[in-house]
Amino acid sequence: MFTGTNVPFRPGEHPGCGNLITFAQFLFIAIEGFIFEANFGRKRPAIPLRFYLTMVAMFFTVSVVNNYALNLNIAMPLHMIFRSGSLIASMVLGIVILKKRYSVSKYSSIALVSAGIFTCTFMSAKQVSSDSSRSEDEDGISAFLWWLLGIAALTFALLMSARMGLFQETLYERFGKHSKEALFYNHALPLPGFFLLAPDIYRHAVLFNQSEPFQVPVLGLNLPILWFYLIMNIITQYPFCGGCHGGDPP
Repeated sequence: MFTGTNVPFRPGEHPGCGNLITFAQFLFIAIEGFIFEANFGRKRPAIPLRFYLTMVAMFFTVSVVNNYALNLNIAMPLHMIFRSGSLIASMVLGIVILKKRYSVSKYSSIALVSAGIFTCTFMSAKQVSSDSSRSEDEDGISAFLWWLLGIAALTFALLMSARMGLFQETLYERFGKHSKEALFYNHALPLPGFFLLAPDIYRHAVLFNQSEPFQVPVLGLNLPILWFYLIMNIITQYPFCGGCHGGDPP
């Protein structure tokens, strides 16, 4: 299943624009699903809505927490690498909750991924600590504490995403696999929740409007370049939306 925060989006321009990006992606997928999957609301869901509401609460929480992690002194490379630990979280929760067992090769693969993530996180911590030690005021210590909070946020989102994957897996076992339906409801039902983030979304929409103009090839339309990047991000990522959160390690 797709989440807007899985894809880096010009972090050097506006690192806090994740909520705007996520909202735009949710809206696009919801509109497409309403037309082609829900048949303009005439098709009843195969999985009861109460189960989707539970999944949506987890899905929305994961998306928002991942977005705000970028505002907590977390560098984009660390953000991307840390999120690759979803396989680790899925395996751990699979063992604890579903009592699963995996092959030695899978345990070895997860160990290697874990070592890579730990190394990257450790080096990032050293960099933040080095920057903090060079600061002569409390700003350096504050930056390191915000970084620790960012790591905690990423860890929480990772575990919540893995738990959602297991929940989705149990639903598919009970009601059958309906990935397109799940994709639609998981993006349509959270849309009202973005009202809570409206000030942040509006602020970044204004910043996007102020970016340099760009002429769209072939069409000849002039758009602020950040809006063009956002449109291309949505279009190019949509075919990959069928992936799932969590799930078993490969």
